[in-house]
Amino acid sequence: MATFGTLSDRLTETFKNLRTKGKLSAADVDGTVREIRRALLDADVSLDVVKSFTSTVRERALGDEVNRALNPAQQVVQIVNEELVGILGGQQRRLQFAKNPPTVIMLAGLQGTGKTTLAGKLAKWLKKDGHTPLLVAADLQRPNAVNQLQVVGEQAGVQVFAPEPGNGVGDPVRVAKDAVAHAHRAQHDVVIIDTAGRLGVDAEMMKQAANIRKATNPDEVLFVIDAMIGQDAVSTAKAFQEGVDFTGVVLSKLDGDARGGAALSVASVTGRPIIFASTGETLDAFEPFHPDRMASRILDLGDILTLIEQAQEAFDEEEALKVAEKLATEQFTLEDFLKQMQQLRGAGSIKKMLGMLPGAGGMKQQLENFDEREIVRTEAIIQSMTPAERRNPKLLNGSRRLRIAKGSGMTVTDVNQLVQRFEQAAKMMKTVARGGVPQVPGMGPIPGAGGYGGGKRQAAKGKKKSSGSRSGNPAKRAAENAALASGVAPAGQGGATGSGFGLGGSDAKGAPSEEDLAALQKFLGR
Repeated sequence: MATFGTLSDRLTETFKNLRTKGKLSAADVDGTVREIRRALLDADVSLDVVKSFTSTVRERALGDEVNRALNPAQQVVQIVNEELVGILGGQQRRLQFAKNPPTVIMLAGLQGTGKTTLAGKLAKWLKKDGHTPLLVAADLQRPNAVNQLQVVGEQAGVQVFAPEPGNGVGDPVRVAKDAVAHAHRAQHDVVIIDTAGRLGVDAEMMKQAANIRKATNPDEVLFVIDAMIGQDAVSTAKAFQEGVDFTGVVLSKLDGDARGGAALSVASVTGRPIIFASTGETLDAFEPFHPDRMASRILDLGDILTLIEQAQEAFDEEEALKVAEKLATEQFTLEDFLKQMQQLRGAGSIKKMLGMLPGAGGMKQQLENFDEREIVRTEAIIQSMTPAERRNPKLLNGSRRLRIAKGSGMTVTDVNQLVQRFEQAAKMMKTVARGGVPQVPGMGPIPGAGGYGGGKRQAAKGKKKSSGSRSGNPAKRAAENAALASGVAPAGQGGATGSGFGLGGSDAKGAPSEEDLAALQKFLGR
């Protein structure tokens, strides 16, 4: 969600200054509201929306609900969160389907906002939900618009109704009307009409869009707006509302680098809900819009619900049960490890998923440096092995490892590291499968957990005094002994500080450190 990144940073910094105060005075509240106002205006939010928003926040922050709160700072954050949800539309609004199919959905908006691509995204999303959508090429003005929709339709795996070649030829109103009749005959339960746009609002475009609406009587008219166009978003939305009217808004290009605050204004100014958000170029980068979740992301409070939903879509429950059974019976192989990696990739961008965690705003630089291609490299190494080698890594002698390294374009060291990581991961997963708590490398013993094998054995290990490194490598032994002498546990010896695989750590803010993300990347890749 790069579009709201600057706004998120400004608001997070503002609230950070409140946490040191046990009680908020009127001056504290006024200062905080002033900073919020500046942040919203700097993000290009409409002036009227900013005035209304900050006035309500100030009134509530000076009221009894904050004065009586045990933690005034958290209460102010909660108020801002609730008011943000309000200007984003309040509750989530779902698509309204017709009682008698087909449901007709008309897309409207300026040229360049991504209507055609969004038509494919919406069609693919509906198809996943069991619908049979039909895309309609009613944009007959823009050069190659019909061809583009046909390509997008093929990628989405849905049919496209395109009787006219476009490029200025054909009547879009007649095409839209014929498409609805065709959907009745071919039993398509949803019709998505891609209409023409212009570089600016004009009377001809409005008249054509209004005629298509009149001819097809759509159940939903979705106004597609570019989240990056700034204050012009509000004036354009008003013009479309007066000329055509629409039932809902779709925000496109939310992954852009612009300030994007004007998108926050659309729902308040028009009174129409935001129904969907487009967050990338691929057809899967599309999601229903949840005002409460978006507000949480802006305030860097995370979006765990969306993260869980994405994971549920990507991971096969039946396959997960099989893996759990294999772990319990010590039959987990590199083949299973490969399948788990592929499912992880199928869940989407790891950077994007990590960005949904609470406090992700504090580790932007680490996330930018995180290389997702390491998973691809890991897959290449495993896929270069024979089925027998995947089932039994003990077969991997020197010559086999050299062959695998050449076949995957990697080095023997990379292959060795992957096998070591797999053995560590299998051991940790096996411990969890048997009801224990694993010792994550770099995290040290978990108090009260004991891990698999019982607390007594862990206690006995704890009493055993370390007398130094026993490594056969002189350089490694010297480095480990130096680390022990300085009070820092070497990797794999359960130091009390740091964190493995981005699971937390000693950072007071609770956000994974750069070392944590490096450990996670090493675990996933090389």
